[in-house]
Amino acid sequence: MSARAAPVPQAATGTGAMPRHVAIIMDGNGRWAKARFLPRLAGHKAGVEAVRRVTRHARRLGIEALTLYAFSSENWRRPDEEVSDLTGLLKHFIRADLNELVRENVRLRVIGDYRRFGAEASALIDDALARTAANTGPLLVIALNYGSQVELAHAARLLAERVARGEISAEAITPDAIEAELETRALPPLDLLIRTSGECRLSNFLLWQAAYAELLFVDTLWPDFDEAAFEAAIAQFGQRQRRFGGL
Repeated sequence: MSARAAPVPQAATGTGAMPRHVAIIMDGNGRWAKARFLPRLAGHKAGVEAVRRVTRHARRLGIEALTLYAFSSENWRRPDEEVSDLTGLLKHFIRADLNELVRENVRLRVIGDYRRFGAEASALIDDALARTAANTGPLLVIALNYGSQVELAHAARLLAERVARGEISAEAITPDAIEAELETRALPPLDLLIRTSGECRLSNFLLWQAAYAELLFVDTLWPDFDEAAFEAAIAQFGQRQRRFGGL
């Protein structure tokens, strides 16, 4: 296997640099609701408001790409009622916010197999993707029914099939070749990954992409994550020294 050069930072680090691509594991909706003696749906609704705050502020700050972990491939293990509530909130968000995304020149992307959410939700997502496809502004990427291990297995399978057909040699399966088969292949390299609610794990999210990302775990529950919290996270990124394996 040929060696690939280490990635080069896009800007000086440790001096207030701004990340190009930020990803967020939006965790803590249920605990937020429980602390207020509210149903979990209330926490998810409050989480949608946090999505609006953060996505709008990311645009104001000039973040090139924002990826949000909305529903993992493991979340299907949750009760049917909660999955139905989350699907309803997804549809409501698209209906309520699509015009704003179009107006703000946002390019919407989805990673993961969103077809499992049913015909109605899939049609809404297809329409939203089509209506924002020609936009040239910041990227808003929603991970829906997404699992990084499934993504990596799919990329490996595609490359193995190409080897079997004689299109490429096994030696051609390099890190670059794998990246070219990932759902995030058109996105900037991931710079900063934030997880809210105090949990310190990646939960099968962007495992390959996070190889050299800065990781930040904050105690704030997602519904309470606001513009100030987002700016604090960006400020912490700006103070990190990113060596990419060098000195």
